[in-house]
Amino acid sequence: MNQATTTLKHASMLAVLALASLFNSVSAQPTFGNPSPTAGSSTSEKANAAADAAAYREVDYVNKSRKGPALVVIPGEVKSNNATFIQKFGPNNIADFGELELSNANFKVLERANLGNLLNEVSLAYNLGDAAAARKTMQMGKLKTTQWIVKFDILKAEQIAENKKGFDGGAIGGLIGALGGSRGSYAAGNVVGSVRTGDATGVWLIGMRYKIMDANTTEQVAQGYKELKMEVGATASTVMGVSESAKGGVGLDTMVQRLIQTAVWDIDSKHK
Repeated sequence: MNQATTTLKHASMLAVLALASLFNSVSAQPTFGNPSPTAGSSTSEKANAAADAAAYREVDYVNKSRKGPALVVIPGEVKSNNATFIQKFGPNNIADFGELELSNANFKVLERANLGNLLNEVSLAYNLGDAAAARKTMQMGKLKTTQWIVKFDILKAEQIAENKKGFDGGAIGGLIGALGGSRGSYAAGNVVGSVRTGDATGVWLIGMRYKIMDANTTEQVAQGYKELKMEVGATASTVMGVSESAKGGVGLDTMVQRLIQTAVWDIDSKHK
């Protein structure tokens, strides 16, 4: 009897451990391998460190625990004249980021995809400030519960500074070799002459305005403006045929998302 009881307890413990292991494997965040042939190398570590600094991070919105008003994000405007920015971004890209972050801040967001053809009517009514048209569209379907219309506009995207510096050892190396006269001087001259270094940095300023409008009257409830710097850079060096280079920085996609997060933090903390 004791033997049977012991066996039963042992089996029960194994079952519990198996269930716990299964639960942990299911609930654990997914992880992925790195098939790159340079994985683990110094170049990989530096590149990954730069990528980690630019990776998406969730914002801990201060009033996230409180439910926000029902709202619709309409496509804003890209008013910058910068060709690179205009080619890469349209109003819908920015509105997608806006829906994501406002949802994360616990606002009740009616996605634009659910509006279908109504989206154009809604956007037109609020961009023109047509209260009669706005009230008409707000009586349709899910729009009846909408309290706010929110839009994000890019007002500025320009490179405002650029700085470069470099060193070419060719001239100095030749001078050392010529003046020294010895074999050691020529060797030193060759080493110095092989040195090439260069750094370049560019800084952009990107500015975004958010605007909140009353869904029934089209009147402005609040607005704000946020501006962030974007730095991109490159560095390279060569010594005796051994070269090293790196380039990177925060891209336009990341900058737009960070501006949206900054604006939504403002909306969540000041206007919810």
